[in-house]
Amino acid sequence: MSGRPDAAQREAEHKLQIRKRMREIEQSILARAPEHDLEPSLDRIAAVMELLGDPQHAFPVIHVTGTNGKTSTTRMIERMLREMGLSTGRFTSPHLHNIRERIALNGDPIDAERFIASYEDVLPFIEMVDARSATDGGPRMTYFEVLVAIGYAAFADAPIDVAVVEVGMGGSWDATNVVNAKVAVVTPIALDHERFLGPSVEGIATEKGGIFKPGCLVVSAAQEPEVAEILIALAQEVGTTPAFEGNEFAILRREVAVGGQQLALRGLGGVYDEIFLPLHGPHQGHNAALALAAVEAFLGGGEHRLDLDVIRAGLAGATSPGRLEVVRRSPTVLVDAAHNPAGARALRAALEDSFNFAKVVGVVAILEDKNASLMLEILEPVLNEIVVSRTTSPRAINPERLGQLAMEIYGESRVTVIENLPDALDKAAEIADEGGFGGGVLATGSITTAAEIRMLLGVTSG
Repeated sequence: MSGRPDAAQREAEHKLQIRKRMREIEQSILARAPEHDLEPSLDRIAAVMELLGDPQHAFPVIHVTGTNGKTSTTRMIERMLREMGLSTGRFTSPHLHNIRERIALNGDPIDAERFIASYEDVLPFIEMVDARSATDGGPRMTYFEVLVAIGYAAFADAPIDVAVVEVGMGGSWDATNVVNAKVAVVTPIALDHERFLGPSVEGIATEKGGIFKPGCLVVSAAQEPEVAEILIALAQEVGTTPAFEGNEFAILRREVAVGGQQLALRGLGGVYDEIFLPLHGPHQGHNAALALAAVEAFLGGGEHRLDLDVIRAGLAGATSPGRLEVVRRSPTVLVDAAHNPAGARALRAALEDSFNFAKVVGVVAILEDKNASLMLEILEPVLNEIVVSRTTSPRAINPERLGQLAMEIYGESRVTVIENLPDALDKAAEIADEGGFGGGVLATGSITTAAEIRMLLGVTSG
């Protein structure tokens, strides 16, 4: 009995040391160039991978690119593969609350001790590449590049049967693109990150098609004709023909259901009916069809129908935190990470499709480099009133300026400007409650907005 307090004390001290080391590592990584200020090149990450013995080639990869829906599609693919008994790695970005969410093993964020071990394994090689780059007048490895190195090292060490990897931005020069994917997945392509990807969907499509590698299979969401043409040409260059939603696979039926939607899907290898997906909106149904096609392509080249019960269980277990997610009731509070016009359109369609509020009050905070006016305009038909605010992000648009943009679209009587997000949420809930039941609050505009509202309401799982 006397030994138990000592053991408990040692365990508590160990956990404290782990938390302290994680904080130190996070601060070190955060001190590097952030994700929105990257240096487009594969040279640095490729050099680190080579020094590590190319761990990214130790497992097959399903690589996911596109503009919107990447994270949800990645999570659905990984969930179905896990239901089939495969050991999985999942790499997504950005995170909502904890940096470890980005690197998941068998569906769970990598634990702190394994993250620390992977970081310490790759750090000497990162420092070597930093020094080499500095000698040539180049930059250090970026925040995102370091996380990719940690993720691939952790996956190789686990080990895993398959990794499902979401690109950070773009495709050809994205740091994740040091893999040779067995399956390349393309979600809908639209304008976003124009500073790095260019001002045309054709240019963006060319960049995103850079993840196609010789021998890979390509599955794509339905695309605009000019985008599809480019993807077909790029796929043919590596010796494959893409399968598109609407042609080789499709949604056969879709119905709104309590807590999500009911689907019948035609995959590459057969028909899958009575599929329950616990996510809201037509766009998530399309993401599910794309995810299914990706799994079929990975497991049998798309030539065989997979076990229906396994697919049902996999999609029924799908989650996508921060994507039209109910985080509180009375009044209902939804959070959605829509951060560009295409995302706002999907959000509006999902609200109209899946919810029936007497009144919807928006809490909107948007980042500087986004098309805020167009996003506000797209959401106007589904928001009765709007509370404009800002997140803690240094990139957030000033609320007064965002409020002026909103007033030009909504009129002064429908717009309230509140400097901080907690007070903005309180005000929106108050407005939604006026006149009795039936009102709802929608918090959106950026991934940071979704994350901070979740935290305010005590929801921190990612």
